[in-house]
Amino acid sequence: MLKRLILASVALLVTAVAGCGDSRNNAHGVYMLIDTSGTYAQESGKAQLIINYLLGTLQPGDSLAVARVKSRSFSEKDIVAKARFDVRPSQANAQKRVFRDNIDGFLKTVKGSAYTDITGGLLQGAEFLNETGAGTKTIIIFSDMQEELDKMTVRDFPISLKNIRIVAVNVVKLKTDNVDPRRYMDRLGAWQKRVEAAGASQWLVINDIEHLDSVLRR
Repeated sequence: MLKRLILASVALLVTAVAGCGDSRNNAHGVYMLIDTSGTYAQESGKAQLIINYLLGTLQPGDSLAVARVKSRSFSEKDIVAKARFDVRPSQANAQKRVFRDNIDGFLKTVKGSAYTDITGGLLQGAEFLNETGAGTKTIIIFSDMQEELDKMTVRDFPISLKNIRIVAVNVVKLKTDNVDPRRYMDRLGAWQKRVEAAGASQWLVINDIEHLDSVLRR
């Protein structure tokens, strides 16, 4: 009798743990990188539209973080706002209001940086998403994807983006791209090759923000 009770208790415990695991597997983690280098900082108004969309669509248990890309971006200090949304709707709504206020304050004071450390931002994003335990993980890069590093910053090494979807958004064309469109295509091709080699589950480029909904819809 005692043995049966113990086995039943263990079975209940396993079921409870499995249920928690399933919940996390169904969660979505999103990490958005905002390029603040040079003139691209002027595009920040469009970034706000994407963040507002994410706040409106992410569900209880989902996680969202927004970070800036600057001269060196592999730091938690570059995360402007982050949250895992509560299962209680009232609490989740309160979290989203605070999140939006933090983003509004950041975008009003954002200043262009001298360099663009996209790789460092990707590494920090992967670290954040892996810690959430979310089943679906997405990094959105709001940038022209032109990485420029100072002589002291080392980023020329293999990185890991295993099971993370990478979505480059609003990849505006540079003046040099207009002169020679191959520069633009080569830049995006090089990034695709790198993130796929890093184990990313998908690489997408979306220049029409209205198309983002179909990509992020689960």
